Amino acid sequence: MSTQVPHILLVDDEIFNLEILSDYLSDKHYQISTATDGKVAWEMLETKPDSYDVILLDRMMPGMNGMEVLRRIKRHPVLSHCPVVLQTALDDSRDVLDGMRAGAYYYLTKPFDEEQLFSVVDTAVQDQMQYRALKQLLNESTDALGLMNTASFQFQTLEQAQSLASLVAKACPQPEKVIMGLSELMENAVEHGNLGISYAEKTFLNGEGTLWQMEVQRRLLLKENTNKLAKIDFKRTGHEIEICITDQGEGFDWEPYMEMRVERIADNHGRGIAMAGKISFARIEYRGKGNVVHAYVESAETSTGGSNEVPQELDNVS
Repeated sequence: MSTQVPHILLVDDEIFNLEILSDYLSDKHYQISTATDGKVAWEMLETKPDSYDVILLDRMMPGMNGMEVLRRIKRHPVLSHCPVVLQTALDDSRDVLDGMRAGAYYYLTKPFDEEQLFSVVDTAVQDQMQYRALKQLLNESTDALGLMNTASFQFQTLEQAQSLASLVAKACPQPEKVIMGLSELMENAVEHGNLGISYAEKTFLNGEGTLWQMEVQRRLLLKENTNKLAKIDFKRTGHEIEICITDQGEGFDWEPYMEMRVERIADNHGRGIAMAGKISFARIEYRGKGNVVHAYVESAETSTGGSNEVPQELDNVS
């Protein structure tokens, strides 16, 4: 994980909006850069693609608008993993969904208040910091894992989940594409599955700084949880890799989380399953009561896409 102050690029054609956003976010001790149109923003991003942790992007701008910048970001081999917060005065559900389908899993509608801004930006920053940490773990894993055909592992903690995610992802084609989604599914198995942390509880805990990590540790020590383990099974066939994650929880209604929904756009979590399905895997299937999930990765022989490619049905979003 980077030890530097998170760097945020603000893109808006209204100078007044840039000043307000800069003032708010500077108080949170973020490093801030600004651009007043899409063309300038894209030039900055192309020049230093590793420099930015989050991009706060206005959708409606003259010339190169925010949606065009977003499409270019999602095609770029480095920038495609950088979280984009799409901000707009439009509040129609279709406009919001168009942005999400194009790859903006974080959304702000104008006018927004300071608390909403901090919640969404902090979430995007934390997600990017987690991705950078997972990528570092991935770099430390051995390339020989690409020879693995079948394997089975057990895990109990979030730290174990992240370590195993890097190990299993390394056995897949395009591991940097797989690791984030795999980590999300495995962490869900721990916190929501075995430990029973509800969606509403995590929303509250995330909003209170380190309370989430403290609550996870507290529940791990409870008598009813000390023997609970989650399991991950890996199997390579001729045309795909199947990864199965099983927890000992009561299951959940998974269908609402397969796609991002307008009513959850400002939540400080809840994007993981949808992002995993769109970015990391060819498909995801929940089974039974929701405590078993199968994720599929195309094998090297059949895989044609990369982490920097936008699916065709999303590339036509205007």
